[in-house]
Amino acid sequence: MDQMVKQHAARVVGPYDGKLGFLGTIGVRFMIGGGDTNGGFSLVEHPMSPRALAAPLHRHLNEDEYSFVLEGRMGALLGDEVLEAGPGDLVFKPRGQWHTFWNASDQPTRILEIIAPAGFEQFFERLSDMGGVTAVPPETLGALCAEYALEMDPDSVPGLLERFGLKFPGEPVSRTRRPVS
Repeated sequence: MDQMVKQHAARVVGPYDGKLGFLGTIGVRFMIGGGDTNGGFSLVEHPMSPRALAAPLHRHLNEDEYSFVLEGRMGALLGDEVLEAGPGDLVFKPRGQWHTFWNASDQPTRILEIIAPAGFEQFFERLSDMGGVTAVPPETLGALCAEYALEMDPDSVPGLLERFGLKFPGEPVSRTRRPVS
């Protein structure tokens, strides 16, 4: 049986295109959703304020994540491995692995986050629309996590903050126009 594949118009997503949000810890800019890729992947940008922890330890049961560092330094805990990545580096966070990430510098950091397959970007959108993780009651956050097959360990936050010298929540990072070269 042939499957119908929805065709989408080619386009350029500019540096100031896409809905903006704040997850209560880091920012999010929605660039390409699953509806644009027939569910193959989604792409968001995460601007992170200095030393901000993005999330408690967590693991995705349905998606892999790929973080491409645009600027700044991204720290990550992948299982038991601690790593740091800079501009041009790609960090692979496979589904099923406990992980978290943060801005490992005293300057803003920006990453592109590829999520495959698509769908989890909707979690970000809903969480942002609710005011972010710090504004959502624990039972509501738990139900949202369950809906997206996300396991989260909120009790990990104090240890992560102390171990890596981080803050939680982070602050929104304002967008500034960069000069054209």
